[in-house]
Amino acid sequence: MSSDEAGLVQRCLLGQPDAIRQLVERFQPEVFGLCVRLLHHRHDAEDVTQEVFLRVFRSLRRWDATRPLKPWVMGIAVNRCRTWLTQRARRPEPVDYLQDTASGPPADDSAELLSEIRAAVHDLRPEYRTVFVLFHEQGQAYEEIAEALERPVGTVKTWLHRARLEVLERLQRRGMVTAESSAALLEETSLSRRSGPPAR
Repeated sequence: MSSDEAGLVQRCLLGQPDAIRQLVERFQPEVFGLCVRLLHHRHDAEDVTQEVFLRVFRSLRRWDATRPLKPWVMGIAVNRCRTWLTQRARRPEPVDYLQDTASGPPADDSAELLSEIRAAVHDLRPEYRTVFVLFHEQGQAYEEIAEALERPVGTVKTWLHRARLEVLERLQRRGMVTAESSAALLEETSLSRRSGPPAR
């Protein structure tokens, strides 16, 4: 943990508006991006992102100052997304999901492959989808993901491995890629390049 984070949290606890704004701005893009990918709906993601920061500020006194702040914030985001999903009666249609999560149409003929990858990630079981998004789209390290999810690093690696296999197997079944090229194509079409922060 950095002294900068400790000082920022302390100023937030004192109710200083500039510190509160700084904390939100520091983590909002990643929190929102994670919510979009786990909830598959931009408007829901905006609502949950607000809930996440409300919970962060309510819980700041319980933050362990010996540990990094980011995994703690992302852990709250994951938990709020899980709660939202269990409460939501109707899941969005795939067309809604693609419209909400794509910042714009791909400029080349990779559109179909990108769409298929998104659909495959959408169909992963929740824990696999979460680690896939955190690793490939948020760029977080195994250790950060493990801390956010409160799981051992070995478990995170296992879930990520299985998630990749399921995505690649689906692409191969659909004839989108060959077995030899699937891993490289998956990396090249990482969806993180197409996610954007919420509109201000």
